[in-house]
Amino acid sequence: MDAFSSYFAMGGYAGYVWPAYVLTAAVIIGLLLASWRGLKARERELKILQDLSPGRRGRSRDGSEAQG
Repeated sequence: MDAFSSYFAMGGYAGYVWPAYVLTAAVIIGLLLASWRGLKARERELKILQDLSPGRRGRSRDGSEAQG
C-alpha cells in the first residue's frame, strides 16, 4: 500500500503533476468534441448542398449511375 501512496505523491510533485494530467486530458477531450461537432456540421451542410444541386452527374447516393 505504501508503494501506491508513494507513486501518487510523485516524490512531492503531485500538486503539479496531477493537475497537468487533468488539464491535458480536458484539452484533448475538448478538441475531440469540437472536431466531432465540426464533422457533423460539415456533413449536414454537404447533404443540403447535394440536395439543392440540380442535375448532378456521376454516381447517385445509392451507387447507381445517374441519368442525365
